[in-house]
Formats: sequence, structure tokens, C-alpha cells
Amino acid sequence: MRTQVGIVGAGPAGLFLSLLLQRAGIDCVVLESRSRDYVESRVRAGVLEQGTVDLMADLGVDARLRRECMIDAALDIRFSGKLIHLDLPGMSGGKVAHIYGQQEVVKDLIAARLERGGALLFEAEVSRLDGLKSGRPTIHFTHGGKAQMLECDVIAGCDGFHGVCRPAIPADVLTIYDREFACGWLGVLSESPPLAEMTYANHDRGFALASRRSPQVSRLYVQCDPDDDVANWSDARIWDELHIRLGDPGRVELKEGRIFQKGITPVRSFVSAPMQFGRLFLAGDASHIVPPTGAKGLNLAVADVRVLSRALIEYFKTGADARLELYSDTCLKRVWKVVRYSTYMTTLLHRFPGQTAFERQVQLAELDYVLNSHAASTTIAENYVGLPYEED
Repeated sequence: MRTQVGIVGAGPAGLFLSLLLQRAGIDCVVLESRSRDYVESRVRAGVLEQGTVDLMADLGVDARLRRECMIDAALDIRFSGKLIHLDLPGMSGGKVAHIYGQQEVVKDLIAARLERGGALLFEAEVSRLDGLKSGRPTIHFTHGGKAQMLECDVIAGCDGFHGVCRPAIPADVLTIYDREFACGWLGVLSESPPLAEMTYANHDRGFALASRRSPQVSRLYVQCDPDDDVANWSDARIWDELHIRLGDPGRVELKEGRIFQKGITPVRSFVSAPMQFGRLFLAGDASHIVPPTGAKGLNLAVADVRVLSRALIEYFKTGADARLELYSDTCLKRVWKVVRYSTYMTTLLHRFPGQTAFERQVQLAELDYVLNSHAASTTIAENYVGLPYEED
């Protein structure tokens, strides 16, 4: 098999990239180790920045999103009986966030890829990459029980944190920046109407978040120990903690419903640099992970492939490789700004083991400052809806 761009991974990064290249007439093949059903049902984040939604519109894959999404025009932060209310469009030049599950985005992208005749192989397990410093790197994979090889001009590693692409870069080339926070998120999906606004809470008992997936489904989180067991959290205990931490002791505001999914996610930051080696270019979780507090994972992956697609299109159309050479540097500028914001929100809203009384008072003072400072609250709002793209 032969193609111009071999894309490893059919998550948002790989699928967005495939559609951008396909539209430009650049041949590409997407290899995904999991089944289509698994990929389309994998529940992840659901907060889309304005730039991500704009790109979906540009690619013509936003019809269902427009019908089914929810709009976040405000963000609330609760602490010590106080409320920080952020008017997102008023603080960001009219931008809002769209609530639309990542699995729904993936369904739309897969449908468009296949309808437009693009090559997309599911259950194609990649075992190794060869020749990354050569002009014709290869991807070795198994599909349909047969060992196969895909020869490419360029490989896009969009296969996530646990994929094979990042480890294909020699260890002495990569610099790893890693921070694990001493907390986890117990996340649940509930058949219950969500709160009117996306609502964060800093409480003496820990962080909580009331998010939304649809008018009938709530996405809810409580801070827990990262090594905790979901079995320790009965539905009753989860609802008790949510009511307490969100400041709803009378159980009036937060509506309870059937919890149909539970899971504990660690909170961490991870960045590997550079994001390129020879003819291999990493995008999305293959190169970086940010704490979920900032709601940036999918959006940062989209930002990566937006830069990568422009560089590849210029390279294949004109032979110029200046943009490709600058790919990692360009992306990392945004990555570190997003890491900064996500880290700030994480440290602002969580109670960490060993937090001293002094540190707690500083945290509360910071929240009070945000409450009373238009500049501080605007900074959060601007980052939440998505920073502008510098290359624009």
C-alpha cells in the first residue's frame, strides 16, 4: 500500500486531519486499532471551543451539531457561598462554548470520511514505524488477520497517549514534561436535567463540576483520590457529595436521576517535545495531555491538526517545507498556554492532600479576587471559549 500521508488513529485529531487533507486533494489513509463501534461509543469530553465549531462548519460536518448541541454562554464558579458568574460572549468578543459529546463529533467525522470516499481501516493494529528519517517511512500493521505495510511520504501520529507513535521517537530526542496531581475525578452520566450553566465548585470537601451533555443528560464530577475504587461510590454517596459541594443542601437545584455510567480519571499534565521527528508528526494526546479542568483536550488536538494540515498542504502543493519544520514550535506555543490555563484552574478549584491553612486562605483570596476583578474573570472567560490562533 502507498499513500502520501499515513494517519495512525481515528480519534478527533486523525479524522479532522484526514478531512482537511482530503479536501485539498492529498491522499491519506487512516488506520485505527479499535472497531468502529468502540470508537463511536467512547465517551470523552464535550465542550467545544468556537474555533473547533468553526472548523466543523468549514468542513461541512456541523449539521447535526447545530441541531443537537447546547450553548454555554456563561460559566459559574461557586465557593464559600459566593458565585462568580462569567458572561462568556460579553467577555470574549461574542464567543461561546458548544456542548456536544466527543463521541458525537467522531461519528460525524467518520460518516463524512467514508461518504467522501476516504480510506479508513478499523481494527488495523499498528505494530511499528520504520524509516522515519528517510523519504519513505512505513507503517507496519495487521488488518483482517494479515500483516501489511503502508508506505508514506509523511506519518501523522494521532494515536493517543498509549499509542505506538510517540515511542517511535528516540528517547534521547524527546523531552518529557509531566505532572500528576494528587486527585482524581469521579465522573458520572445521569438521566437528569442539567443545571442552567456549566458550574464549577471549590468546597472544603473538594472540587465538583456540574456539566451538561443534553437537556436530559447531566455530566457530573466529584474530586476523589486517584487510586479510589468506583465500587466505593454508591449512587447515594455521589448525590450526597454533589449536593453538598455544589451548595444545594436542600436538594432542590440539582435534580437526581439514574446514573448509567461511572469512572475515575486521574488528573495530570503531560507534554512531549518536539512534536516531530523526521517524517513523523504527532498531534493531540499522542504528544500532550492537559488536566480536564480546562476542557481543552479535544480542542487542543484540533488546533494541532489545523497547523499540521496547512503545513502539509503547502508541502505537497509547492514543495516548501518551512511550515513543516516549524510545526512543533508553532503548536507548542499554544500547548503551553493551554497547560498554564488548565493548571491554574486545577490548582484554583481543588483541595489537595497536605494543603496548609495558609495555602487554603491564598486559594480563597484568589477566588475572591476573580469575583471582584473584571480583568481576572475575563482571563478565565477568554481561555474557556478558546484563544485565537496566532498564525491567523
